[in-house]
Amino acid sequence: MVKGLNKTMKMTPQRMAIMGYLDGNVTHPSASDIYGALHEQFPTMSLATVYNTMETLKEQGMVVELSIDPAKKRFDPNTGPHHHLICMQCRKVVDIFTEFSLGLSEEEKRGFEIIGNRVDFYGMCKDCAAQDTEKN
Repeated sequence: MVKGLNKTMKMTPQRMAIMGYLDGNVTHPSASDIYGALHEQFPTMSLATVYNTMETLKEQGMVVELSIDPAKKRFDPNTGPHHHLICMQCRKVVDIFTEFSLGLSEEEKRGFEIIGNRVDFYGMCKDCAAQDTEKN
């Protein structure tokens, strides 16, 4: 069992497979992506199991939920400080590990104690840009 901040998660073969899939994964998958990747190996696993596991992992601080795609929740197993490049066409997400100095004045902070930041850069990846060029 894995003890988290809020609850204990029983380690079933399906949950171990989900965690294995996430280990080192840089694609920022959604629950449906994870389900699709593991469904053949675990045909009795439900999409609800994946959603529930991801919610528990999020609560335990083992993944971060990204709000970059309004169509679906995506998850990042890299919980360390980093930023993202996001393709507006294919929705590909790439990690950036550059630090940005984003100081705020006391007035801009409005009484907040700043503990971190995340910068998302939006554009078009080289593959989508090449396809776009081919169409024109």
